[in-house]
Amino acid sequence: MSTVKFPAVLRANVGGAREVSAAGSTIGEVLDQLVGTYPSLRDQLFTEDGELNRFVNVYVNGQDVRYLEGTATPVDDRDEVRLLPAMAGG
Repeated sequence: MSTVKFPAVLRANVGGAREVSAAGSTIGEVLDQLVGTYPSLRDQLFTEDGELNRFVNVYVNGQDVRYLEGTATPVDDRDEVRLLPAMAGG
């Protein structure tokens, strides 16, 4: 299982956990499992159409999946996944 790490702003959606393990061979499968386990993450991660929300950044081992294969990006048991909501400010 991949290790998924959460920033403080998302921890309330996962029972306060800093990280959880999630199974899947692609980022899409990992995110689907997370949403299945923690349904309140759905609105944070996905649009109504089921696409990855543009306001959340997903990294595998430090690389943004948007520059890899998106939700089809492969992952394995040793990989670290980070979910980071985009921050706005001035």
